Amino acid sequence: MDALARGHDQSVDMSDTGGTGHGQACLQRRQLLQLSSALLSVGALGAAATAVAAVSKPPLLLAQTPRGGLERLDLSRYLVSEKFDGVRAYWTGDQLLSRQGLVLAAPASVLERLPPQQPLDGELWMGRGRFEACSAALRRSQPREEEWQQIQYLLFELPGGAGPFSTRLARLREIAAAVAVPFLRVVPQDRVGSLTELRQRLQVVLRAGGEGLMLHEADAPYISGRHEALLKLKAHDDEDAVVIAHLPGQGRLSGLLGALRVRNASGQEFNLGSGFSEAQRRAPPPLGSSVSYRYRGLTGSGLPRFATFVRVQEL
Repeated sequence: MDALARGHDQSVDMSDTGGTGHGQACLQRRQLLQLSSALLSVGALGAAATAVAAVSKPPLLLAQTPRGGLERLDLSRYLVSEKFDGVRAYWTGDQLLSRQGLVLAAPASVLERLPPQQPLDGELWMGRGRFEACSAALRRSQPREEEWQQIQYLLFELPGGAGPFSTRLARLREIAAAVAVPFLRVVPQDRVGSLTELRQRLQVVLRAGGEGLMLHEADAPYISGRHEALLKLKAHDDEDAVVIAHLPGQGRLSGLLGALRVRNASGQEFNLGSGFSEAQRRAPPPLGSSVSYRYRGLTGSGLPRFATFVRVQEL
């Protein structure tokens, strides 16, 4: 069942760490620092292999999941577009930055065609179902022309632009038309007339292998940070969180990662205990890294229900 038509509440997932009962909490805490140190040293090696020089994170607008149900939304206020499963990219006017502030090494043939001194915000995208291939291409310190020929830069915001979003969108179209290169295009944005039409459109995108929809308030000024001016609709809910601890596994997971202790953008702390491969349990995401998790609604206390690890946000 998708996020637009969820059923009754289910009990909260306690994130399996390989042990049973609350009596192991103290043992986990005593082992935490020792295991985290060992796992961090292993995990950091993998991260370092693909690291790119980092600068400060760009000021991006980040989407929220609708709270309180879609029925409360005035859909006439929003422009709707497909949500593309690519890598967020901010063009400063002379370099491409990832959401985490990493400099993306693009071929000169790409960089020299982007408008100088004109910030842009969008998604580097290879196509539906090709996130891993796109991410791998962008993590290379030496870009490969043949890979970048498959990548499009899909624009959806004009950083610092004056006026409402609808005005900035029109300006984006003018910029893309003036550049006139195939890899640079503006994401189509239009209105929907009803909640039924919105749900139908979401299903069309999902059946075609897409990730979901984005709703951007047409009258919103340019802002950064996580804000309800930008909403995301998917078949499932997902968010990002920062790893703050490694919890050791017990029983069959003895000597491995049991769960990640994470903190999300709302300041909530909870465990991610499922979704990991054995390799990831042996070399988990380092402390301080950003990870994506998937969940099914919220508990009565507002915590993500059945939160599951998806991937590390490397870019």
